[in-house]
Amino acid sequence: MDEKLDILRSLLSGMGRVLVAFSGGVDSSFLLCVAAQVLGDGVVALTTRSPTAVDGDHELSLKLAEQFGVQHVVVDADELQIPGYSANPSNRCYFCKDNLYKVCNAEAQKLGINFIVDGVNLDDLGDYRPGLTAANERAVRHPLVEAKLTKAEIRELSRRFDLSTWDKPSSPCLSSRFPYGTAITLAGLEKVATAEKALHQLGFVECRVRYHEQVARIEVPESQLARFVDPVVRKAVVEALRSSGFLYVTIDLQGFRSGSLNEALALDQTKNPTLVR
Repeated sequence: MDEKLDILRSLLSGMGRVLVAFSGGVDSSFLLCVAAQVLGDGVVALTTRSPTAVDGDHELSLKLAEQFGVQHVVVDADELQIPGYSANPSNRCYFCKDNLYKVCNAEAQKLGINFIVDGVNLDDLGDYRPGLTAANERAVRHPLVEAKLTKAEIRELSRRFDLSTWDKPSSPCLSSRFPYGTAITLAGLEKVATAEKALHQLGFVECRVRYHEQVARIEVPESQLARFVDPVVRKAVVEALRSSGFLYVTIDLQGFRSGSLNEALALDQTKNPTLVR
């Protein structure tokens, strides 16, 4: 792991100046921290402010960029205005990332920066991520992948650096709560955001509220499933999610799975091998 960290530092040093696509998540926070250590004023962080962002992530990105002492550019970006995005096709993430990297490219050109980097890690390459195609098309580099750093290693190194994000649960955008083909609307995003915030307040730190029109399908780690047997907890959850706008409240007995909505893609691929993702 220390050798990989040295490789990462060497890669960044060789770039001279970089613009970091910065979300405030575990990976991009670690990358920005190391980049700031290596390049100092040669680092610029760029964050997009969007209605699809998870509650609190924007504020955290502001705090971390200030903590690392880097220039931080914040750009308003409404993915719902991107043609094709709100229809929620299976390659939805491509539209989002393409727009992000387009914004990054424009800012990098303005600042005379030649390299745009993001927080994609080695484990990400094993998942279905259409956004990687957009990154390749926009010549965005993935230094964590180049250094062969895994998510677990990034968390451990973040802990060593005393970063507050070292144990932060993954927080993909709220659009990931919508099954492919289900239209993404501002009202729907707000409903999901309100519901998940309520669950966080009830002690479910890692959770997802999957949006199925009138139905909320809650995913929490298996170790937390037993809490719903408690009548007090169950009543509080039902009341909170119905207040958020859902008519029916359900619990997924399989527990939390990151990217669980991709399971439908795998099923479709089995039925139709010619499916284009």
